[in-house]
Amino acid sequence: MARGRAAYEYTEAEDKSMRLGFLLIAAGLLSLLGLGCCWLLPALQERGGGGAANCTVLAVRQLAERFACTFSCGAACRGTARYPCLQVLVRTSRSAAPALLHEDERQLRTNPKCSYIPPCTRDDQENSENVTYKQKYWKEKVGSQPFTCYFNQHLRPDDVMLKRTHDETVLLHCFLWPLVTFLVGVLIVALTACARSLAARAEAIQRKKHL
Repeated sequence: MARGRAAYEYTEAEDKSMRLGFLLIAAGLLSLLGLGCCWLLPALQERGGGGAANCTVLAVRQLAERFACTFSCGAACRGTARYPCLQVLVRTSRSAAPALLHEDERQLRTNPKCSYIPPCTRDDQENSENVTYKQKYWKEKVGSQPFTCYFNQHLRPDDVMLKRTHDETVLLHCFLWPLVTFLVGVLIVALTACARSLAARAEAIQRKKHL
């Protein structure tokens, strides 16, 4: 009786392992599909028509127009402040036409007219000082020194980015972890199937010995 019970518990453990393996396989495939459709494919399209170039500052200026930003001062404390628009015009090694520099793709989507969005604070004067500090940085510290920038001729031909939001490391992790989940699931299923096959063979050999 105890022997039959031990065999039942072992089979139940195998079934749990198989279910876990198939669950990981499904999770890995769904993750790859979801990330590919919602995030990875747009990121690759964003990078598809772009590349790196050398940029040189042509002009740094503040516009009279001010933009709104939202600050947070606690869990239930939020408000709106304003900041001046800083524009950094550059010339790239790929084109003689001036282009507007942005921090990254996220800043470009948030405010395509400006080159810099300061950390939003309650005080408009502090926001203006942060923008002025950035303006001095581009005028005095960078000046005419060339630096690396990134562009996309297909999506935004008149804009360049100082850095990429979707770099190679992010794209690698986006693909790597769903793939690891899928492979772990396949490994669990394969090992469980092999263990079940070996157990069946051992049981058959044991029966032949008793005959």
